[in-house]
Amino acid sequence: MSPHLLENLNPEQRAAVTLPHESALILAGAGSGKTRVLTTRMVWLIQSGQVSPLGVLAVTFTNKAAKEMLTRISAMLPINTRGMWVGTFHGLANRLLRIHYREAGLPQSFQILDSSDQLSAIKRLMKAMNVDTEKYEPKKVQGFINGHKEAGRRARDAEAFDEYSMRMAELYEAYDAQCQREGVADFAELLLRSYELLYRNEPLREHYQDRFKHILIDEFQDTNTLQYRWLKLFAGPHTALFAVGDDDQSIYAFRGANTANMAEFEREFAHGNVIKLEQNYRSHGHILTAANTLISQNAHRLGKNLWTAEGDGEPVRVFEAYSDQDEASFVVDEVRALNREGMALSEMALLYRSNAQSRVLEHALFSASVPYRVYGGLRFFERQEIKHALAYLRLLTNPEDDGAFLRVVNFPARGIGARTLEQLADTAARSGASLWQAACTSGGKVAGFARLIEEIKASTRDLPLPEAIDHVIEASGLADYYRADKESADRLENLNELINAAALFAEEPASPDAAGSAEMIQPELERFLAHAALEAGEHQAGAGHDALQLMTVHAAKGLEFHAVFITGLEEGLFPHEQSANEENGLEEERRLMYVAITRARRRLYLSHAQSRMLHGQIRYGLPSRFLDELPEQVLLPLNRRSESAASPGYRAPAPMPRSQGQSGNDTGYKVGQSVAHAKFGTGIIIDFEGRGPDARVQVKFRDAGTKWLALAYAKLSPA
Repeated sequence: MSPHLLENLNPEQRAAVTLPHESALILAGAGSGKTRVLTTRMVWLIQSGQVSPLGVLAVTFTNKAAKEMLTRISAMLPINTRGMWVGTFHGLANRLLRIHYREAGLPQSFQILDSSDQLSAIKRLMKAMNVDTEKYEPKKVQGFINGHKEAGRRARDAEAFDEYSMRMAELYEAYDAQCQREGVADFAELLLRSYELLYRNEPLREHYQDRFKHILIDEFQDTNTLQYRWLKLFAGPHTALFAVGDDDQSIYAFRGANTANMAEFEREFAHGNVIKLEQNYRSHGHILTAANTLISQNAHRLGKNLWTAEGDGEPVRVFEAYSDQDEASFVVDEVRALNREGMALSEMALLYRSNAQSRVLEHALFSASVPYRVYGGLRFFERQEIKHALAYLRLLTNPEDDGAFLRVVNFPARGIGARTLEQLADTAARSGASLWQAACTSGGKVAGFARLIEEIKASTRDLPLPEAIDHVIEASGLADYYRADKESADRLENLNELINAAALFAEEPASPDAAGSAEMIQPELERFLAHAALEAGEHQAGAGHDALQLMTVHAAKGLEFHAVFITGLEEGLFPHEQSANEENGLEEERRLMYVAITRARRRLYLSHAQSRMLHGQIRYGLPSRFLDELPEQVLLPLNRRSESAASPGYRAPAPMPRSQGQSGNDTGYKVGQSVAHAKFGTGIIIDFEGRGPDARVQVKFRDAGTKWLALAYAKLSPA
């Protein structure tokens, strides 16, 4: 065995790597080197002669993680790793089924359906069965099938207590029969079919239990019910299970992850044999103190405390913005300052709880010419639901737009099939007309769609831009379509954010050089569509270029950056308002905040806004409770108007003109005056700044504390 294998491990890592032949739970905190421990454990077992490479089963959650593990093993051992069973749950299940296809009841060359292929197969089945797709939406049928499969239930075991659920169970059974007939398997089927294979075939199960002496599982906190049951079938009386995970980073309950699996594993296999990896190699001390204090508020956790030998580092910076636009402006200023000081844009990440929040941030970055890249997702104006809404808007301004017509003529579904559209295209081509012109002279559902567009156009003609877009989203059926699908909550939020974008756009004057030009007389909706096209078509950095990273907190899991901005820390936003309606929902939101904090190496910013545009209206929110749960001694409040409180590299803008004790600036208010606010109640003006539309007033409210409010939106009244 190589004498250098263990020399750079800390005592806890070494203890985990050199465990004897026994099962254990490795509680690995963020940045504690869990991948290193996993791979070194495998190498140690093989080098010490305790197991052959073919006697190890290692399970990960991503192909990237599996590839990294095999690469590290190859670098440490002179062996061919191609025969090793290292991969994802679905990858290993596929491998098992390929070997034992006969016993599993599958053809040798069975094909795998991805999510899109599966949905197409379900639609084809429903058409053959003459099923009403408005009552039984194909995506909901898909969710029903996959949900039951991931819970280990076949159609005969599905809960069916009324006409609707009984019909869904029938569709599940018919879908299974269709897949069997065609020799195909979807992703959820791979795991369920391989589980059933091992469960029912005792000789085969005993063969693999005898073969795999050591089973290692990465990210164990993310396992769902079926995955854990699948793993247990490989565990024989002489198998050692090595489960590595962090219950504090369990953030995928919406995908079926069951954090209780960790406590169950400790009882069933580890029997109290738990090793905690608490030394963090990523973040400075103040960041870890913030993370530890926050997560300690969760009652249901196994418990650990991260620490570092790297020192306290810089304090956690907290910024309260006047508005979401002010918050975005602050972020841009800080990013540019850090970049000037030498920090690469790619070493900075801007995190948000939901995708809809990216729109204001993207606009600020676009306007400031800061290159950025949306990680693991699409830029705001490139998202499916936004492109659908924009296509409807394009039809209102130009019905001859065939691309827009084809995008939404049957979305949401109106029973207009491909054959109908082919015939419509033939009619249009013969007469040299657009699809819209052909639709207007046709009959049936296509003509009905044309009438719908005309009705929407007539009803929005005199509406302000935000209200017009709101009406289009509702009248087109887009809102109802996304409301009906629980998995589309983010898409509905994005549509609401489109209304916000329109409200802000309507407030902005045309470009300074547009006076007397066509832009000034161009209808507002057309100008907004041009604005959306420009922001969609430019400025996201290409591959290989230095760029700021934008992403949701969920997408940030597993990543790390020198500087991290966590934005939108307000009640209802983060923690998300839906968490109040879910069992242990607030604890999962707190784990999500913990994940966000522990992405930062050296510098962490937390920001929230007094007001935020929601559904085209200014709304006032309260700071997130998570801010109150952080220890004051590690926080540094930032203030736009106080350069001494700002971070190194940040230059606060010059103060706006102030006029204490006067009513000036045409505001009609003065210091000491009692005022009332619809949300915050009564209070006293203690300061104000600015002139005209930029004026802001500082009010000390009786029950809501002291707040700066923009007079243009605050709607204050004398008390």
